[in-house]
Amino acid sequence: MGSRRKLLWAAVVAAAVLLGWSVSAEGGFRRYLRLSNDLETLKDKNQKLSADNDRLMREVQSMRGDAKALERAAREELGYVKPGEVVVTVESIP
Repeated sequence: MGSRRKLLWAAVVAAAVLLGWSVSAEGGFRRYLRLSNDLETLKDKNQKLSADNDRLMREVQSMRGDAKALERAAREELGYVKPGEVVVTVESIP
């Protein structure tokens, strides 16, 4: 019975040493936690980009069938003007 108990204690000590090493080692548990955090960050970013992509695809679809929407977007986002038009920029004073 004594040798079994010694073997059990040796296994417990070995497990504790390995656990301590895993927690403190760069390639162990800390790396797992960092990678898990990175994964969650990337999932959030991917979800935001996917929503942005869906919004832009809807905008493209709406502009394909509507010439006025396309012209409005070109004027607002790209600053295009028709020949002969004069652009007046009004800035608000704080």
